[in-house]
Amino acid sequence: MILKKGGSWLSLLFGILFLIIIGVFLLDLIFGSVNIPFEKVFAILSGGDVKNSWNYIVLNFRLPKAITAIIVGAGLSVTGLMMQTLFRNPLAGPYVLGISSGASLGVALMVMASAIAPVLFGAISAFLGSWALVVSAVVGASLVFMLVALASIRISDSVSLLIIGIMFGSITGAVVNILQYFSDPEQIQSFIVWTFGSLAGVTWNEMQVMAPIVFCGLIIAFFLIKPLDALLLGENYARGVGISVNKTRIAVIISTALIAGTLTAFTGPIAFVGVAVPHIARSIFRTASHKVLMPAVVLIGAAIMLVCDIISQIPGNQNTLPINSVTALFGGPVVIWVIMRSRNVKASFAG
Repeated sequence: MILKKGGSWLSLLFGILFLIIIGVFLLDLIFGSVNIPFEKVFAILSGGDVKNSWNYIVLNFRLPKAITAIIVGAGLSVTGLMMQTLFRNPLAGPYVLGISSGASLGVALMVMASAIAPVLFGAISAFLGSWALVVSAVVGASLVFMLVALASIRISDSVSLLIIGIMFGSITGAVVNILQYFSDPEQIQSFIVWTFGSLAGVTWNEMQVMAPIVFCGLIIAFFLIKPLDALLLGENYARGVGISVNKTRIAVIISTALIAGTLTAFTGPIAFVGVAVPHIARSIFRTASHKVLMPAVVLIGAAIMLVCDIISQIPGNQNTLPINSVTALFGGPVVIWVIMRSRNVKASFAG
């Protein structure tokens, strides 16, 4: 009877989250610099006859942006949950392994290294065209991922691996700073704009590349539910029940690299969501089980990113806030709250 009540309660919570996502998704399609009535948006989505300008705005700008928000929120939240479990650190997030910093280094080289090797990087940029930043970010993230993966094979201690990831991030950050020092103001501005993060730059063509890679990473994450639950009780316990800690660690790193690296490449670094959402999910569902938390963070992360996107639009105004600023305003207080109640958080990691 208790299980049945618990199952009904979980179903109700998941149902409410799903309805919230539908609601904020539609709101995200309605709000923007151009006021489009709800009935017109619904008509566009259902294939009705609406004037061309509204049709173009919804189908080619707002719809891919809203879908991107769902993918980003879900992906970063899942990777944040895995990182917090793997490192048993409530403040770990999807970027602690330095993969995002590697993507930033790739973009920095493409944008700012023309002062060092103008012919080489100019030719690469001309060849790649609109995909130049995406490809450079993927290459940078992949290089750091390979280094972290090699380190994970030789190092059995998760804390040491965390420190190595942070060091990789510091090294790439130092290289980016050096590039900025020797770059022109216009180049620095272009790079800084990229670091603000943006959901609006993903086109349908880019979505066909981004979404499948992120989904592959999410599938790997869902297959890791049982090993992650075992890791909550410590690596020794996980080994005792037959879980390969090293294989689990490598699988988590691969999943995180696929999700966080790809999302950073297409949208820029988006902070705080991956750190904050897992704690919100734990508070709402009152559990540490990944069987519940994994789908929960997907839904909560998607809903929160949609809300942040709506806020960034400043409905009725031509200006758009950087999405990173909005997520920081949301995630910062959550991180402070986590630190203030760190004893309870540590208890939840113990199951």
